[in-house]
Amino acid sequence: MNDAVICAPVRTPVGRYGGSLAAATAAELAATTLTALVERTGLPTDAVDDVILGHCNPNAEAPAIGRVAALDAGLGIRAAGQQVDRRCGSGLQAVVNAAMAVQTGAAELVVAGGAESMSNVPFYSTDIRWGGARTGVTMHDALVRARQTAGGRFHPVAGGMIETAENLRREHGISRHDQDALAVQSHQRAVAAQQAGIFADEMVPVTVGSGRRETVVDVDEHPRADTTLESLGALRPIMGKVDAEATVTAGNASGQNDAAAMCVVTTPELAARHGLTPLVALRSWAVAGVPVETMGIGPVPATVDALGRAGIGFDDLDVVELNEAFAAQVLAVLRTWGVEPDDPRINPHGSGISLGHPVGATGARLVGSMAQELARREGRYGLVTLCIGGGQGISAVFERVGA
Repeated sequence: MNDAVICAPVRTPVGRYGGSLAAATAAELAATTLTALVERTGLPTDAVDDVILGHCNPNAEAPAIGRVAALDAGLGIRAAGQQVDRRCGSGLQAVVNAAMAVQTGAAELVVAGGAESMSNVPFYSTDIRWGGARTGVTMHDALVRARQTAGGRFHPVAGGMIETAENLRREHGISRHDQDALAVQSHQRAVAAQQAGIFADEMVPVTVGSGRRETVVDVDEHPRADTTLESLGALRPIMGKVDAEATVTAGNASGQNDAAAMCVVTTPELAARHGLTPLVALRSWAVAGVPVETMGIGPVPATVDALGRAGIGFDDLDVVELNEAFAAQVLAVLRTWGVEPDDPRINPHGSGISLGHPVGATGARLVGSMAQELARREGRYGLVTLCIGGGQGISAVFERVGA
């Protein structure tokens, strides 16, 4: 098979829910990012075979969002496009799917990543098409509903993903203090990275509004420099009314966010032809199913399989991007791995709690962060892993090109 390398990771800033990027749709964020990627790399518009984007909250305004983004970014008719939904693992799955296409020769150069505007997720009803005059019409918030129904008919999760985090907290004996401490660490690392310009090379500014109201957003909005144990300790647990021992708060959980992230996936030979610098190559990947009620532990079995397929152990890893869906979930995974929360390999520049979690884009953002950090450290192996609503985990092992 061909080798599949990752080049030119880029992303928008991550906006807060209802925040600086709320006026931009997921398709607009995707097109903005893709346009910038093509401009920065100098890729011919006819060089892209496919655009594969993770997207968890699609609607009829941008079906097969990869194709819409390709057209809106001016790639031309030849560039195909699709969307992938493996919930929180969608962005990483898009990169993996692109790599498999390149490895098997089905494509030569693919843009892969994800886009999500959680600020613009629609409400919907299943009652209207065939009439609801007599029975009434129920409107669902798609964000909330998907978290409740991801387990299908036989594994409903009434409390959504928060309930699954509380289940792990209970099962692993994780304290509120430890969760808040992890959240503080995440914000501190993200803010330090912002101040040091760590994200500068991968950042794509987004222009929102027009005329006098036009604003350029070029910095992540979610990290908070004023986060402390005291400020987090004052927050009430989200499920406090139904569980007196609840510990998950808005402060020790990931945010609802808006962003897009992408990279080029191609062969080393084609990268050289187009003047691209390969950062990492995909060495293995795996998905695994876990109980729906404790979905946050998904990275554990997925990582076992991915490391086994790569023929390496956890100690061989130089950078680990473990998405922070919830502090309780991260701590459960780390305890199972036997790794301390302050391990410098783990989320060195923050993750979902501090940077945010625009679900369809997060996996691709993690790939870019891992690849850039692996280059800075001159390390060899990096791991990207996420838990997935509905009871899954996904992990991928990458090797730095030239290591």
